[in-house]
Amino acid sequence: METSNPSSRRSGGNSIVIIGPAHPLRGGLRTFNERLATQFQQEGHPVSIYSFSLQYPGFLFPGESQYTDEPAPANIDIHTRINSINPFNWLLVGRELKKRRPDIIVVRYWLPLMGPCLGTILRIVKRNKHTRVVCIADNIIPHEKRTGDKAFTRYFVKPVDAFITMSEKVMADLRQFTSKPARLVVHPLYDNFGEKISKEEARNKLRIKNEESIILFFGFIRKYKGLDMLLQALKILQTRNPQPPTRNIKLLIVGEFYEDRKPYEELIGQLGIQEDLLLHTEFIPNNDVKYYLCAADLVVQPYRNATQSGVTPLAYHFEVPMIVTNVGGLPSLVPDNVAGLVAEPDPESIAEKIRLYFEKGKEHFLPGLIEEKKKFSWAKMVESILHV
Repeated sequence: METSNPSSRRSGGNSIVIIGPAHPLRGGLRTFNERLATQFQQEGHPVSIYSFSLQYPGFLFPGESQYTDEPAPANIDIHTRINSINPFNWLLVGRELKKRRPDIIVVRYWLPLMGPCLGTILRIVKRNKHTRVVCIADNIIPHEKRTGDKAFTRYFVKPVDAFITMSEKVMADLRQFTSKPARLVVHPLYDNFGEKISKEEARNKLRIKNEESIILFFGFIRKYKGLDMLLQALKILQTRNPQPPTRNIKLLIVGEFYEDRKPYEELIGQLGIQEDLLLHTEFIPNNDVKYYLCAADLVVQPYRNATQSGVTPLAYHFEVPMIVTNVGGLPSLVPDNVAGLVAEPDPESIAEKIRLYFEKGKEHFLPGLIEEKKKFSWAKMVESILHV
């Protein structure tokens, strides 16, 4: 599938190709790539996205579907070309991009499984002696390790000229593999999910009572994201703090299970917290994201480990304070007692920080959050890619 964008072929600027997921695939990487393409176009750079005809084999994909039925984005030139497991396809795509001679290829790297595919394509492209390759590295060492990770990553980094990372943790991981130029840039705001709406409008849409205190867990559910710790923290709050301001807390869980849901269901039953959960464990279309963020009093990211998180710039965009755990790059993105609070990655600490947040109130954090929000710029990301 391709969507045509004649304006992307106008003269002027650097010609850009982004290699990574795009429509009709779904998820945060797709959203990021399409927003980045829009920024390049706004700054006068012709841009195309080369996406995947097959991103993951079905047996490796943990969710319900890799695809969305939402309409394709307007005015973005998308080429659905890459088969991640077919070496013959890698040769064809590599030759096509070599011949096309873009000034810059921006390639996303988030999973070592993609190393052989992307590394091969880039090696072929580099034979044109023209194209510069810049990698946006979401992860170098993955959250869930597998055999071959290091070998695949070494293969991938060799044809790359420079790197962008969005956390100090990924930068440190990258330095285990290469000393090539690299720049640390914060994850830009996800400002393409619509404007902030009132809490009342959002809750009316979701049928949530205005008097309830809503904490939000948002995103795919995987072990490293620590939802089980947040469930335990909710039980601790109920047991030790039965009075306001924590008496009416409800946990809104929004996101698809990317692993077996049964252990979570069993834990919920053991804790006896079913009536205090609002479950929306299906894929959420982009048009509906604003309702969940704007309905929340607080976003909690109870991760066991992390590099950076796309949930953080999303919360900044909708101006919702956060509690994050003291892992990876999260504390640097959410300064403690400024844009939110930092907890240790255990239920006791998470529960205490939730209690403290509601004791202080949202108005305590809002000025700091709005000030921090100014750092999350798509223009800064484009500038860094062009000059790293």
